[in-house]
Amino acid sequence: MAKGLQGFSWTMLLLFCTVQELGAWAMHTAVEGTGLGQPGDPALLASGRVKRGWVWNQFFVVEEYTGTEPLYVGKIHSDSDEGDGSIKYTISGEGAGTIFLIDEITGDIHATERLDREQKTFYTLRAQARDRQTDQLLEPESEFIIKVQDINDSEPRFLEGPYIGSFSIAFLPSSSLVFLLVSATGTSVMQVMASDADDPTYGSSARVVYSVLEGEQHFTVDSKTGVIRTAVADLDRETQDRYEVVIRATDMAGQLGGLSGSTTVTIVVTDVNDNPPRFPQKMYQFSIVETAPVGTAIGRVKAEDSDVGENTDMTYQVKDEEGVEMFKVTTDSNTQEAIIMVQKPLDYESKKVHTVVVEALNKFVDPRFMDLGTFRDQTIVRVSVMDVDEPPEFRPLSNLMEVQEDAHVGSLVGVVTALDPDTANHPVRYAIDRSTDTERIFDIDASTGAIVTGKVLDRETAGWHNITVLAMEEDNHSQVSRASLRIRILDVNDNPPELATPYEAAVCEDAKPGQLIQTISVVDRDEPQSGHHFYFTLAPEATNNRHFSLLDIKDNTAAVHTQRMGFNRQEQDVYLLPILVVDSGPPALSSTGTLTIRVCGCDSTGAIQSCNSTAYVVTAALSPGALIALLVCILILVVLVLLILTLKRHHKSHLTSEDDEDMRDNVIKYNDEGGGEQDTEAYDMSALRSLYDFSEIKGGDGGGGLGEGGLSINPASKLHTLPQWVQSPDLDFSMFRDYICKKVELADEDLSVPPYDSFQTYAFEGSNSPVPSLSSINTWSSGSEQDFSFLGGWGPRFRQLAALYAGRRGEEDSEGS
Repeated sequence: MAKGLQGFSWTMLLLFCTVQELGAWAMHTAVEGTGLGQPGDPALLASGRVKRGWVWNQFFVVEEYTGTEPLYVGKIHSDSDEGDGSIKYTISGEGAGTIFLIDEITGDIHATERLDREQKTFYTLRAQARDRQTDQLLEPESEFIIKVQDINDSEPRFLEGPYIGSFSIAFLPSSSLVFLLVSATGTSVMQVMASDADDPTYGSSARVVYSVLEGEQHFTVDSKTGVIRTAVADLDRETQDRYEVVIRATDMAGQLGGLSGSTTVTIVVTDVNDNPPRFPQKMYQFSIVETAPVGTAIGRVKAEDSDVGENTDMTYQVKDEEGVEMFKVTTDSNTQEAIIMVQKPLDYESKKVHTVVVEALNKFVDPRFMDLGTFRDQTIVRVSVMDVDEPPEFRPLSNLMEVQEDAHVGSLVGVVTALDPDTANHPVRYAIDRSTDTERIFDIDASTGAIVTGKVLDRETAGWHNITVLAMEEDNHSQVSRASLRIRILDVNDNPPELATPYEAAVCEDAKPGQLIQTISVVDRDEPQSGHHFYFTLAPEATNNRHFSLLDIKDNTAAVHTQRMGFNRQEQDVYLLPILVVDSGPPALSSTGTLTIRVCGCDSTGAIQSCNSTAYVVTAALSPGALIALLVCILILVVLVLLILTLKRHHKSHLTSEDDEDMRDNVIKYNDEGGGEQDTEAYDMSALRSLYDFSEIKGGDGGGGLGEGGLSINPASKLHTLPQWVQSPDLDFSMFRDYICKKVELADEDLSVPPYDSFQTYAFEGSNSPVPSLSSINTWSSGSEQDFSFLGGWGPRFRQLAALYAGRRGEEDSEGS
């Protein structure tokens, strides 16, 4: 039948094309219009009217042509063609030379290939007419279109099928995986649409009709719009949650010869919370030992729900008052089970069975279905507590006990009590964990639990003791309980007060009466509850003391003051003041401490300058090792001093012996300017002697010439000898001698200076002094004409110096004459 209809369609199309061609030729002969001839055409210029050059109408070609001969499309013709074959027709553009061929003489166009309008609906080409001899363009190039005519060769198609997707109710989506919530008869589910690739002019996609091939007992489809509706009411997801519906679309309004296509629509009925939770059993039984710790899971129960997804989410709770106190329920989010756990310690002896009411309810309730009934359910859970052998329990236990430190061995400290909680009530034995009492300071009676002292206590050694007491069943020592016990040792006054440190004080020789020289405090190892209070007084052996007084300040300190004016280190440099300290008891204890007071020299401001250099008496507290070390150090110092003195004597034995009265022995030549009388730095005389030659020539020496005054000068010596002046018998040095002796006596009486004297004589003032030198050295050879008579007017101190220079000047004058 379909093939007959297709042949009929081909016949109608061919007739239509023939009619079009005849119309084109008729229009060619009857219609005149704007020509497309050459602008210089004489005919056009002579007549003054434009003659049409090209003659053709719209070209059409039927798609899907299956004939063996090329399909005639149409004819292009120029009105200048006289039919003598002098004009050559050519075409170019889409499909020219491949799909479409032209007869160069007649201008007939044929299609050589099978065309498909669904792939390409028209082709654009260009036509040319040329002179066959000269190949000149006789007509301007013109564009024409060949349209492909449609036939009904495409059936309607559901382009989005098979439909898989989802939709919300009250919308008509294009996908077909439909999630239907609640439906009544005729409820719109979704809409499907089919498209036809044929030309609307000849096809029938605008007149597609829809029908249900499969699933018509549950769903219908609107034949014009494609809207799918329910055919029954109250679809139940719990009964069937998925439906397969086949929808067919037919073109040509479903008439005979129309083509059709089909698609499958999967409709999934989504769940709503229309089923309450239900426990499969009305009672559950569990058992657990009484020693189970808090938080132990007893068991699990679960309420069933026919819904799916979040509609099955549950919450559980304990409804009865007893169960709320002893147990708690949580929900396993993965399995939606109720986990029953211990919330309070269980005791078999108190209660052996517990009854718990557990309720389950939906977490998300749909208010549209509240009229269906309550969405919760309850069940009873019986929990049996099993008895176990438990260790003894201390009743009631205070972990603090106290005992006096002077308690005798065996004194009672306290009593602990433990009972067996089991029904058998076994006897209990007690013991002390010796790892907490390694010195066995305490003992415990194994039967009564009485704790007594095992050794003498001393609070100052250990004020607290932490021990662990054990309580165990008499016939099963593995059942043990432990209790920590803290024992505080109470203080008694058994330690006398003592001075805080071995005090030492200093007093100035010029101290005034009532001057504070030391504040003292004491320490006491005891700790009375009312606090310390000490009393200070001088010891009985110091009652006749007239040098110092002791004042109790009443704040556990005392002050020592001077009682007379002035102290003398030469008479007594150290005072020992015994002080008696008494605590407040009871009983009152006392001790005597000694304050060492040293007499020192002070400046005008009272600052101590120096005390007596006598070595301090070694106290009894000095250890033998320290004493030996001190003696060794002293011995080493003595050896070093002796060694230094020996070396000095050995070095001086090689020097020339000089007369003690000879002042020249102390004449030293310096290469730089001295510091005057304030320069007290001593120089090594031996080092200076080794640089100069100080030997005197007593008379003539053939080995060298004689200088002035009989001083022999060795010309071969490279060292510069110090010039010497000759002591004349009539010169008086008593003034110098007296002055030096006075200075030596003053130095001997001054105890603050080192125990040696140093006398320095500067014979050379220096070569760089801006003031002329007053030294008489080298004046014998200088040839100076200076007059020293002015020295006589400088006073008595320079009288001897003036006499020396005056005598020297007289000798030089006599020699010169």
